[in-house]
Amino acid sequence: MQHFRHLLYVSHGTTDENEGLKQALSLARNNHAPLKVLIVCPDFPAEFPDYQQNYQESLLTITQARIQRTQDALKLAEGAVDVSIDFVSDKTPAINIIQYVLQHQHDLVIKEAESQDNRCGLKTIDMNLLRKCPVPVWLCRPIEHSHQQIQVAVAIDPKSQEQAAESLSRRMLALSRSLADSCSGELHIISCWDYEFEAYLRGNMWIKTSDDEIDQTVLRIHDEHRAALEALIRDSGISGQHLIHHLRGKPTEMIPDFVVQKPIDILVMGTVARTGIPGFMIGNTAENIVQKLNCSLIGLKPQGFISPVKAG
Repeated sequence: MQHFRHLLYVSHGTTDENEGLKQALSLARNNHAPLKVLIVCPDFPAEFPDYQQNYQESLLTITQARIQRTQDALKLAEGAVDVSIDFVSDKTPAINIIQYVLQHQHDLVIKEAESQDNRCGLKTIDMNLLRKCPVPVWLCRPIEHSHQQIQVAVAIDPKSQEQAAESLSRRMLALSRSLADSCSGELHIISCWDYEFEAYLRGNMWIKTSDDEIDQTVLRIHDEHRAALEALIRDSGISGQHLIHHLRGKPTEMIPDFVVQKPIDILVMGTVARTGIPGFMIGNTAENIVQKLNCSLIGLKPQGFISPVKAG
């Protein structure tokens, strides 16, 4: 299934971003889509206007060489991916990237993740893209597995009260299924459940509830959540090999731990909690999860999300 047709890869132009380029070129090839490389760079000092053209030409040459090396490493045939390059200022990088997306109608932003500690967490520019960019954002981290062994996972909440949540979950399942099919073929579906009152109810002298009643309640909550999850997967229409990981506990703890233990290379998840509200912040649960991840992340927003950034 072709999900993206107008890809944008964000580069700083002066740093080693081979991993991000590799994932961007692979995705463009698999989607038979053109790839725009957007160099986000400092404005050249106004005191030296004669060197502005030389400055951009040097960045262009460096970037073209990196693209060629990456294409060679991927063994892409000449012309297999239509690649072009453009520039924007880094004075307000996230805003400028989002404006470029809106002006040129890109449907996916790909960028190397900028980590807080070189392993987990995300810096401000990446968090702002996850919060405000109207299209999916793919934040790349190194993948050590061969292409045929890449592990893909999707995090789903089948019991969300948001009206747009079911549609978003179906989109995430379809995207992750398609992505897994292009990699190992195995899709991991993660969903977390819990009954937070269990510890409070057991042995509480003020509430005379038997252990058997509590056990039955916990089992019912588990079964209801599992049934909702399986119904959502079934209704999404995805096929192929998939493994359901129905984890008990807080998503902010269980999902990052699962990603490390499996290990997962690419995680697909929703990153915004509401629709129709300009600039509504990323959901607390999602924000706490992404700050603990050490894998590549694809963040999707629900249909109807309104970016606070205007095309300009």
